[in-house]
Amino acid sequence: MKKILIFGGTGQCGTHLVRKLTKNNYRVTVVTRNIHEKGHKIKIMGNAGYIDLVEASIFDEEKLRKLFEESDICINFVGILFEKKRGSTFKNIHSLFPALLAKLCKEYKLDKLIHLSALGIEDAKESNYALSKLEGEKNILNNFPKSTILRPSLVYSNSSDNFSTNFMTLLSRLPIFPLYYGGKSRFMPIHASDLTDIIYHVISKNVDTKIIECVGPETITFKQILNTLLDLIDKKRLLIPFPIFLGNLSANFFELFPKPLLTKDQLKLLKYDNISSGKYKTNSDIGVPALKLFAEEVKKYSYMWKEGGQFSTDRYKDN
Repeated sequence: MKKILIFGGTGQCGTHLVRKLTKNNYRVTVVTRNIHEKGHKIKIMGNAGYIDLVEASIFDEEKLRKLFEESDICINFVGILFEKKRGSTFKNIHSLFPALLAKLCKEYKLDKLIHLSALGIEDAKESNYALSKLEGEKNILNNFPKSTILRPSLVYSNSSDNFSTNFMTLLSRLPIFPLYYGGKSRFMPIHASDLTDIIYHVISKNVDTKIIECVGPETITFKQILNTLLDLIDKKRLLIPFPIFLGNLSANFFELFPKPLLTKDQLKLLKYDNISSGKYKTNSDIGVPALKLFAEEVKKYSYMWKEGGQFSTDRYKDN
């Protein structure tokens, strides 16, 4: 029985993957910073004996070594969208931590390291987020060649994701909504279950591709995403193009909050398309095309942002 060590396994991708792995007789160890806060939902993802939960700091190398001694494959989902104090910086999380994982994978002779990076980071070099992700990829491949880097576009899943839900909340509350860069930036959103199908395929088929771009089945602009969400929650809002200097002013304001809705660095990322580049293999090229469509999947939980919530009339028309 293969033993898989997962970092960041309590997020939307991790929970989907743990369920899939345990159903297929893989034993999983999930490392979390707070076992009491996030561990409860992982415990029900598989039969007893298939899931171990370990509370540890990702930089506690001594404790991590004991976990690597008993593992065959390591998967890293750890990432941040904005920097915080106390060491939660892009460099620490996206560059130094992956380097540590690669070093330990090499030392303990693991079969594979799978690392979740991000799509579009080669173009967005003025973004600190993108630069840290690129440095992390380089650190991994230089230290442990038996690695696979996954670069997904926007990842969404259900009412607990941080993408569709945040935008539906904002669109339901604000009378107008800013369109940065004219809303023309393109994305290929991928559902978390499609992404974990790719990861499972890489594991089960021992795929040795170095970099895989993970994309959904459709290309849609930022403006089209917003209009789709507005349709799903039955709202009408003015989508107004915003000059970038106003965007930076609003980002400065949002950065005052513990969980900013927008940062100046994210504004830089939004300037660039988030679609397959043609330079690397995609999930379709390795035989795992994504199937789920953005509007169809978000519709399943969008009623939570409608007038009447779960009792909205059109929800029952579809059933």
